[in-house]
Amino acid sequence: MIQASLGPPTFDPYDYSFHDDPYPTYRRLREEAPAYFNPDLEFWALSRHADVVAAFRDNTRLSSANGVSLDPSAYGPNAHKVMSFLAMDDPRHMRMRRLVSTGFTPRRVADLEGRILELTLRHLEPAVDAGRFDWIADFAGKLPMDVISELMGVPESDRDEIRRLADLVVHREEGVLDVPVAAMEASLNLVGYYADMLAERRRKETSDLTSALMVAETEGDRLTDDEIIGFMFLMVVAGNETTTKLLGNALYWGAHYKSEARQVLHDPARAPEWVEETLRFDTSSQIVARTAVEDIDLHDTTIRSGDKVLLLIGSANRDSDVFDAADEFRIGRDSSQKIASFGGGVHFCLGAHLARLEANIALEQFARRVADYEIDEDRCERVHSTNVRGFAALPVEVTERHA
Repeated sequence: MIQASLGPPTFDPYDYSFHDDPYPTYRRLREEAPAYFNPDLEFWALSRHADVVAAFRDNTRLSSANGVSLDPSAYGPNAHKVMSFLAMDDPRHMRMRRLVSTGFTPRRVADLEGRILELTLRHLEPAVDAGRFDWIADFAGKLPMDVISELMGVPESDRDEIRRLADLVVHREEGVLDVPVAAMEASLNLVGYYADMLAERRRKETSDLTSALMVAETEGDRLTDDEIIGFMFLMVVAGNETTTKLLGNALYWGAHYKSEARQVLHDPARAPEWVEETLRFDTSSQIVARTAVEDIDLHDTTIRSGDKVLLLIGSANRDSDVFDAADEFRIGRDSSQKIASFGGGVHFCLGAHLARLEANIALEQFARRVADYEIDEDRCERVHSTNVRGFAALPVEVTERHA
């Protein structure tokens, strides 16, 4: 029951207290304001599962051409320069996606499985042996960056700096209602790095994804250098950041719901179930933006053509109309066909399979080596972002499993 004394719900994606726990706000939005308007930041927000899923599929009335970010500096007709085909509509989007897919193939992802396992063990085994470590700094922040870097051909010596820049791109400073200067500078540095890398491949081709994108062709059409660089930027920010946050959220909630996590610690083959419930319960990709291209009547109000619309993925995944006991973390529930974490429709996440593969391998290997673990709650640090949710630091103490 919502108490009348609470007043109307308010939703500010920049608010640090909202980042700590967005789910009570989401619940109120679903119940009281399913088509919520923020007059100060000038956006609409859709919070119910049915509306979010329908919006993902409605790419004719809800455009992606201005990008997927709420931040004013990242929103507009040039968003595709750093967000690649996420910030495009068909037919431009489909052309770009088709070309990228000739290089970023399911086979290329599947062939990475053995290498992902090697990289997982390289970082995980010394961390577990130490007994106490930072799950983000020592493992979850390294693995996805290594996997993306292996795909694209980024040398090992450069990966820590690339990850530092990617972290800066998504960080939002308290009280700053836009992209901070540090994030803009980091974006420029990343674009410059990938431009130099692409120039090297022009001189000497290799077997990595960067070279594959360079020669990708459909019906005589090829990607421009700017398009390749935009996709590389998207991979390192979206592909790396979201998987790091997924792994952090999985460990965090496993520590809070011990009886659930122990199911996987006792049977590591159930790691994919841990991944799927984390994707539902506290997904790393929380919010994406769209732009209305015509008036849309919804919930007794009208979203006007040109208005910014936020799709609240994190809220959709906690909708009790769709998920039983939605606010409980239950490993083993079958929700993979219902979760909104990877979007939907023509913009369904191209990297969904890679993200799941990395997380499944990582958590299975963790469960094979750890009998129990604890999180140091006082030293956890959250990431502050309008789009992604997760941790910058997650200190953990493990009890190693002995054969």
